[in-house]
Amino acid sequence: MQTDIIIIGAGPGGYEAAVHAAKTGRQVVLIEAAELGGTCLNSGCIPTKCLCRNAEVLDDVREAERYGISTGGEISFSLSKAVERKNEVVAKLVGGIEMLMKTPGITLVKGKARFADAHTVVAETAEGEQTFTAPAIIIATGSQTKFLPIEGAHCEGVVTSTEMLNLPEVPARLCVIGGGVIGLEFASIYHSFGSDVTVVEFCKEILPQFDRDIAKRLRTSLKKRGITFKTGAAVTAVRPTDGGYTVCYEEKGKEAACEADLVLMAVGRAANLSSLNLDDIGVAHTPRGIIVDGNMQTNVPGVYAIGDINGLCQLAHAATFQGFRAVNHICEKADEIRLDIVPAAVFTVPEAACVGLTEEQAAERGIAYTAHKAFYRANGKALTMEADDGLAKILCDEQGRIIGAHILGAHAADLIHEVAVLMNADASLSDLSRCIHAHPALSEILLSAAHA
Repeated sequence: MQTDIIIIGAGPGGYEAAVHAAKTGRQVVLIEAAELGGTCLNSGCIPTKCLCRNAEVLDDVREAERYGISTGGEISFSLSKAVERKNEVVAKLVGGIEMLMKTPGITLVKGKARFADAHTVVAETAEGEQTFTAPAIIIATGSQTKFLPIEGAHCEGVVTSTEMLNLPEVPARLCVIGGGVIGLEFASIYHSFGSDVTVVEFCKEILPQFDRDIAKRLRTSLKKRGITFKTGAAVTAVRPTDGGYTVCYEEKGKEAACEADLVLMAVGRAANLSSLNLDDIGVAHTPRGIIVDGNMQTNVPGVYAIGDINGLCQLAHAATFQGFRAVNHICEKADEIRLDIVPAAVFTVPEAACVGLTEEQAAERGIAYTAHKAFYRANGKALTMEADDGLAKILCDEQGRIIGAHILGAHAADLIHEVAVLMNADASLSDLSRCIHAHPALSEILLSAAHA
């Protein structure tokens, strides 16, 4: 079958690119070996946020007396019902993508793809092999969980984020290896569910890619909630014991251990390079991912790579917009997408979010900057919500142009987008300071930072 564009992988990057291309009149073949929606929808962003919401409601119920509400007795929680609700949400969204795939111009193929040559892909389907050719091919095969090369890394009690979404019961003791986004979100969720949680992180601070001020304050907040942190600690082994598992680690030159009933391996994700025979067609790649240019094109003309597979930014929304860029380049259409401005969020309690440069990155690049802060404790809406733990920080260069923002606190994941929009418009702190904000609202924290 001859078509205009072949897309391999139907995650957020792949299926959105297919719809975008079809709207331009192109004929698209989208090949997916597993579930529509990829990791994000089926075992990542969406199901995790479902459990985050369960944890949030549970925490609110426990604090009901503070609001003059009596729960009338002991609070019970059903993990199985939480998982059931999560599955319902995922199924609903998968159904929505299935409807999108009926967009005229899109042919969805369920099967595993491989390259026959740089412009030909063979899909192994239930009905047999199907061959497709196109002048443009987009690779969007995502990433997979990393494992530390240590003793016991793959023993029965060590699970990934995928298994954490479908546990039959809440573990009494949970050890999380890795203090990144995935590890912290599950640490926060299962602490609310009732687990005794310990996070062991190799770096000196959690969230090593985030602003250090925000990361430190988040760790302090989570510690106050009851989560134990071991930073600057290198895990050396996971060993089964009669009562569960022992996670061995080295901290400041000394050996130590954490006892757990379940161990979450959350040390990041690696580009799924083995999913395709890339070397057969000469696509250049490193262990980090497929090498691409600013248009997401590889060294092989007409072959593109978007999302986690290229290792540039492992976020679903980044994959989507990289897909838009690739399709636009294929269609010879210029765009003004700012792929350097990508907001990110951590759905812990409290939330953390960022966009642009951190203070550390600005200093490393020799950029003179000023930091402007405002605190949740001075915000009326935050106080009404009993959410006075947090701050907003906005960074500006010498000309006053906003180059980054970092928020810790309630609804940080929503608030960060006001700054992202301003950055896309190359706006200044002065521009923000002139924008009237509704009162009372959490977004006033950003206005306060602009006036700081």
